[in-house]
Amino acid sequence: MHLPAPLAFLAIAAEFFGGLGLILGFLTRIAAFGIAMNMLVAIATVHSAFGFFMNGSGTQRGEGFEYHLLVLAMTAFLMIRGAGAFSVDRTLTVAGTSPRIQGSLAHS
Repeated sequence: MHLPAPLAFLAIAAEFFGGLGLILGFLTRIAAFGIAMNMLVAIATVHSAFGFFMNGSGTQRGEGFEYHLLVLAMTAFLMIRGAGAFSVDRTLTVAGTSPRIQGSLAHS
């Protein structure tokens, strides 16, 4: 099944920029959501026809959706917990909620 050009471009952008976002820890929850949607579409359109298991032995015509479920579990974790202590997201969040800034906002 072929996707229309705009949807194919969105899928490519989600994979490329989502991967970069996850590596840098920037907009992690949004990047993880984009990758999760891409994996759901891949399961629904292509891989569900080949069953659960991947084609490790080379005996079936295509790949199953075992790997895609693993990626969905990882993206669910990232959407719930975020990127972690050493991410750009955390740096921006902590800088935005420092006591000095909060104190100056309280007196305005």
